[in-house]
Amino acid sequence: MDKTKSTAVDALDKLFSNVSVTPRREFLQRGAALLTASTTGIVSASAKEHNAKSKLTSQISQEDLSHMAEAIKLMRQVGVVDKTGGPFGCVIVRNGEVLAASGNSVIKDNDPSAHAEVNAIRAACKKVGNFHLDGATLFSSCECCAMCYSTAYWAKIGKIYYAASWSDYQDLFSDVELSVDIKRPNSQREIPMVQIMRPEAQNVWKDYRNLPQKTRY
Repeated sequence: MDKTKSTAVDALDKLFSNVSVTPRREFLQRGAALLTASTTGIVSASAKEHNAKSKLTSQISQEDLSHMAEAIKLMRQVGVVDKTGGPFGCVIVRNGEVLAASGNSVIKDNDPSAHAEVNAIRAACKKVGNFHLDGATLFSSCECCAMCYSTAYWAKIGKIYYAASWSDYQDLFSDVELSVDIKRPNSQREIPMVQIMRPEAQNVWKDYRNLPQKTRY
């Protein structure tokens, strides 16, 4: 064997001498262990979510059910009987007191923002004389859309209960589509968002930030 071939063989011997062969049974056992660990993690996360939901569900009182029944009653009144808006109703309660109860009035008011939750939050804030509703509970006949959830968020609502899910009326209202659309990049949304004149707007923020007194909300 010439010197070149001998060197190549030595190199290959050295390379393969560091390779360990895992027996098929051991390989399968390791794979099963990894799969079990992965599945356990998924199940554990799912169990935590289930436990969290169970805990919230167990806290529902007869009074809570009564408030939700009122929200559903408003839902039927505005949507089916009066036809002044979509079938959505909302009740806001704090410390046992009903602060506001309202239905959707989009059709009556020609106002696309007049959802039941927004109407109720506006009325509740006026009643208490504050733009925050700390500790209040919102009962909605339907799962909040992005706008209503955002309004509840800014109002510092403490908890939201809802009855119907988006999927229950997906053929009639586009809450699911909106939820998907808002997660897209600005330029790919149903209504494209294009940023212009940022420096000029930043100057206003600079002036506002320098005000000796400013209200954060």
